Amino acid sequence: MKSEKTRFEYKWVIMAVCILMVFTALGFCSSNKDLFLKPITEALGLKRSGFSFGDACRYITTAIVNLFFSTLVVKWGAKRMAAFGFLSLIAFCLVYSFAGQYWHFYVGGVFLGMGLAWSTTTIVGYVVNSWFSENRGTIMGIILASNGLGAAVFAPIVRPIIRADAFGYRSAYRLGAVILAVVLVLILLLFRNAPEGEEAPHPSTHKKPHRGDSWVGMEFSQVLRRPYFYCAAVCIFFTGAALQAISGIKASHLSDVGLENYVTLTASFYAIVLAASKILAGVSFDRLGLRITLLLCECAAAVSIFMLAMLNAGTSSVMIFVCMAMLALAMPLETIMLPLIVADMFGEKSFAKTMGLFVSINTAGYALGAPLVNLVWDSVGSYKPILLVMSGMLALITIGFQIILHFARRDRRKILAAAQRGE
Repeated sequence: MKSEKTRFEYKWVIMAVCILMVFTALGFCSSNKDLFLKPITEALGLKRSGFSFGDACRYITTAIVNLFFSTLVVKWGAKRMAAFGFLSLIAFCLVYSFAGQYWHFYVGGVFLGMGLAWSTTTIVGYVVNSWFSENRGTIMGIILASNGLGAAVFAPIVRPIIRADAFGYRSAYRLGAVILAVVLVLILLLFRNAPEGEEAPHPSTHKKPHRGDSWVGMEFSQVLRRPYFYCAAVCIFFTGAALQAISGIKASHLSDVGLENYVTLTASFYAIVLAASKILAGVSFDRLGLRITLLLCECAAAVSIFMLAMLNAGTSSVMIFVCMAMLALAMPLETIMLPLIVADMFGEKSFAKTMGLFVSINTAGYALGAPLVNLVWDSVGSYKPILLVMSGMLALITIGFQIILHFARRDRRKILAAAQRGE
């Protein structure tokens, strides 16, 4: 007679679907977007700052949509949101493949913003929170690591297509639309909103809890009364502004400083390290806690951006790859770390609302950072000044977040102690 413990659990299918969603949505539409910046602007004679306003449209859209995340996910369900997300991403690819003027790319940016808001980090955080109760950091890390794997797979595929002729990027986007359509069909066939006919996930009571296990948390009204909530929001805003801006210009920066030959190779290397970094961040969260994991990621961010500013045609290959590796180690700050910050600092009760709000704040930072760095480039012909400013800013955020976590952890201990006393 087979043990009940061997019964297959559908949550692993859900995890696989989430991996596929992130693999294609972020791997193609977001992580490799910097490969398109220079080819598109040169082919159409557009200014980088004007073109990058499409990214601002994307991030503003994502920020607005995520403000209503908790309402939409209750009304539509996670499956329908993910499906709408992929329809929006298909529309983004098609608009970009036919676009010829600035405003066309702005419309495409709106579709991209909606698509990523409904099919990547926020929805994955919600789904993992619904289907899993333990080791959420590791599970989130594995799912979001597929972003890096997707980028590593797509970079060597789309780069030759882009470079085939002046308008090769259009063929690359049309290929992306076909791939996204296939994944959409799989979402419709396999995705489920919540466990059906299974016991709702809850933390085990017969073993010692990990640092990444869930806790009861506080109501959203209580969250809004915590000063450190607003301090964390400011840090998340400026972290998003810096990291997403860098992610969008790193390939163009390498080309600008005489390292064109490294663009394709470092794109794949960066993507592979990015995949590993998200798994490592998740494991670190479960084993070492939020404080140490954030410290490691934020230090990597400050140092890598400083190194990126110092790159030139004479830089050794080792330093270039070290820079890319450290930048990849910082990137969990804008993906996996957001739901983990919310879950660790504020708990279960307010997760959906706080998660949607923090993701909105983060993407609002993206809207500032992307056009800002390209405005600097249009003004002085170099990204170096803004990279140095961002590196210093992230060093300050590293210190600030450690102070924030001290007060958050103190509140968590008080709430858990009160719960144990039955108050």
